[in-house]
Amino acid sequence: MPATEKFELTATQSDIAVLQEKGFILEKIVGEGSYAKVFKATHMVDETRHTVMACKVIDTAQAPRDYLTKFLPRELDVLIRVNHPHIVHVSNIFQRRAKYFIFLRFAENGDLLDFLTQNGAVPENQSRLWMRQILSGIHYIHTLNIAHRDLKCENILITANYNVKITDFGFARNVRQRDRDVLSETYCGSLSYAAPEVLKGVPYLPKLADMWSIGIIMYTMLNKALPFNETSVKKLYEKQVMRKWRFRTGVVNQLSSECKLQVTQLMEPEAKARPTAASIFNGPWIAMDPRLTKLTFLEESLLKQAQEESQRREMEHFEDESEVERLAELRRKGRGKEGLKVLKNADSNFAKSQPLFEERE
Repeated sequence: MPATEKFELTATQSDIAVLQEKGFILEKIVGEGSYAKVFKATHMVDETRHTVMACKVIDTAQAPRDYLTKFLPRELDVLIRVNHPHIVHVSNIFQRRAKYFIFLRFAENGDLLDFLTQNGAVPENQSRLWMRQILSGIHYIHTLNIAHRDLKCENILITANYNVKITDFGFARNVRQRDRDVLSETYCGSLSYAAPEVLKGVPYLPKLADMWSIGIIMYTMLNKALPFNETSVKKLYEKQVMRKWRFRTGVVNQLSSECKLQVTQLMEPEAKARPTAASIFNGPWIAMDPRLTKLTFLEESLLKQAQEESQRREMEHFEDESEVERLAELRRKGRGKEGLKVLKNADSNFAKSQPLFEERE
């Protein structure tokens, strides 16, 4: 199918014209999912400045009810709330008829899987920096009582400056209600990254399942291979609980004992025995590079805001609203011209991280 036909299926000429009025120009398709396509896009900030962006276009016309009433409202709610230097920055969310247009930072160097395919295994020092950035983002969302539930190498983006950002919150959800953790019963994510308790099909704690997935990402980064190669759920589960995995021969002698222990602790079959993002951040492996042990000023202030917000939401029993009501509320938010509803606006003052992590945005 020619690119132009694909383009038409996702965005009509009138959609394109309305977005252009706002300064957003959709270009070529760079990715596709079940109900969404991702375009490379340009935001014309003014006559002299423009920004390259990605635009995720979600077409709800063909989507099943479960997606419309559960997963989409959760994703929109999370994208509107989160703001962190190691989570991909969503600047604008528009709705027009059955479509949502989500504009986010473009990852110049693709995702972590692309990087591994092109460059091979990541040396331990670089892995430590990237894991520290991933853990910073995960600690932040877990503090907001949000679990990602689809962490994998494809959802770790790499910027022009080789910093990493977590993306794709399509399976994310709030995980606390009325002062208690909410168990999840949905099988989410990719088989290779799914925790044993998810594969077992029992209600599980999503934050702990996220930590298993981070272990798989860390192993894959260091080995340029997945720890398990099974396509059978039963066989994969058996290998996970029996700890039947090992580092590849070519890298095992190059890794520090702290590094190997960190992977082993994350790939712990007993969910409650896994470390939290915060404990790894403050643990011996990250401490091997003292520069990485301190939160930047921005990270610290955003984490404090996240703690305050999660406390406030619990006090207000915010999660008691049904998700259908939440989606209705999102739809009611600000309207733009030509029926373009604005769900999130660009924050021109979006803070930059400190030089250790970002030379420039």
